[in-house]
Formats: sequence, C-alpha cells, structure tokens
Amino acid sequence: MTLEIKHLGKQYGDKKVVDDVSLTVKAGEAFGLLGGNGAGKTTTIRSVLGLLEYNQGEVLWDGRPFLENRPSVGYLPEERGLYPKETVSEQLTYLARLEGMKRSEAQKALKSWLERLGIAEHEQKRVEQLSKGNQQKVQIISALIHNPDLVILDEPFSGLDPVNADLLASVVKEQIALGKALVFSSHQMMQVEQFCENICILKRGRMQIGGKLADIKRSYGRSNLILRSEADLTPMLEGRGLLDIRRDAQEWTLKVTDEVQAHELMRALGQAGVPVLKFELKEPSLHEIFIEKVGEAV
Repeated sequence: MTLEIKHLGKQYGDKKVVDDVSLTVKAGEAFGLLGGNGAGKTTTIRSVLGLLEYNQGEVLWDGRPFLENRPSVGYLPEERGLYPKETVSEQLTYLARLEGMKRSEAQKALKSWLERLGIAEHEQKRVEQLSKGNQQKVQIISALIHNPDLVILDEPFSGLDPVNADLLASVVKEQIALGKALVFSSHQMMQVEQFCENICILKRGRMQIGGKLADIKRSYGRSNLILRSEADLTPMLEGRGLLDIRRDAQEWTLKVTDEVQAHELMRALGQAGVPVLKFELKEPSLHEIFIEKVGEAV
C-alpha cells in the first residue's frame, strides 16, 4: 500500500498555494508533512482526499488514481469536527458506521478504544461535557475506529498534556507497526523526529527540502556541540569566538564549524585545567533545520 503525490499543484486565481509537490508514503511508515502557517499542508491533504480539486499533478494509491482506488482513510483534521450535543458513544458509533462498520463491530471497537485511551467512563457523556484533552481523544478515536489503511493526522497532539501525549505517541507507533501508511503534520518537531523516517518541509506551497530525515540531518554534519561543566565556560568560549551559545544550568550548547574545531576546543579546555563532564557532538535537530528552511518560529 503506497500513497504517491506527483507534481501536485493548486492555485486560486494567480496565487499558487501548492506548487509542484511530490512525495511518497509507504505502508508501515510515517511521513512528516511540515511547514509554517499558510505553507500549504492542509491544502495538500485536502487535495489528496478529494475535498479540493487540484490544478495539476496526480494522486495515486497503489499506482492507481486515488479516487478510483480509494483506500479506507482515517483523517484527523486540524479543525476539529465533533458534535457537542451528542454522546461519545452515539457519535463514534455513527461515524464508524459511515465507514462501513456494522453496529456490533463499531460498538466493540468503540469500547476497546475508550479503554485504550482511558476515557471509558465518559462513554455516555455529551462531548461538550468533556475537557479539551478528552475531546481530542474522541476525535482521534473517530479517525482510527474503523481500522483505516491510510491515516492522516493533522496536529494530533493539540490540547494534550504530557501524559496523554505519551499515550497518543504509543498509539501512533502501534499504527505504524500495523502497517498503516501514515501522514503526520505537526508543529511539534520532537514528535515528528520520534515517528517520521521521511519528511517534506513546505514554504509558501513549495518544497524546501524532502527525503529521509536521517540523510537530511547527516548532510548538515555534526555541528552542535554540547558541553557540561561545573566551571563557568562562557568567558573561554566567547574568547574563542564561539558566540552562538545557549546555556541551561551547567550545560552549554554551541555551534562549531566542524569536528576539528570542536576537538581543538576540547584540547584547549584540558590544557587550561577546566573540568568537562560532558562533551557531545550532534547533528542539528529537526527544529533547527525547520527554522533555517522556513525562517519561522514554531
């Protein structure tokens, strides 16, 4: 099972909101679709699903046009769409049946998912009675209850506290392990790094960078140096022209031009008798790459 987007384009009048976007999402893989506000992520997703007509390119599922060979889809939109006056049970059963499930199958799956996400006691409550985080869980269940082949999650961690974010992370990993093709759109770069082997970063509708995340990070080299010491390293670091410094307690993170510069610094610290408790060279984070390519904070 493979989703292919080839040279996708969408415009309104003279304005191109998606411009020549191509990507491939395979079964058992999470693909990170990233970009700032207005980058074209949601338009791309809606074009794939046939909710918007695109002006150029094609969308394929297993080599055939998506809408002619439409898989079972689980879609969690960024704009949530629950019915506030309906109970959790009524709503999820209804949505599952729209996806072709029998009532008995839907109710069995519903109970399993409510238990899995820790909200079984809310089954007969109206959605408006739930906290924002629990409403988010109900929305997530609506996307997964019918066991879809293609899962598209747009900002799935919105409204979740750290405990429930970890719970959802385990659910996402399960979906990947089950062989789902998963498209993951989020502003939370740590989650994207946790799940996604391949990514695409959009800016104003155009791809800025795409491919395997490990290869992308490797291409930047190990330019982040992390030092930990009980001594104050700042004067020595600044004296060597290393001004791009972030300090957290007794730890410094700074940019170096290459590994040679990092090891020269380590020798200088040793010669000066400065105790170093940690010396680690790392590739840049996805957050840093995102900022460089998009030029926006997240």
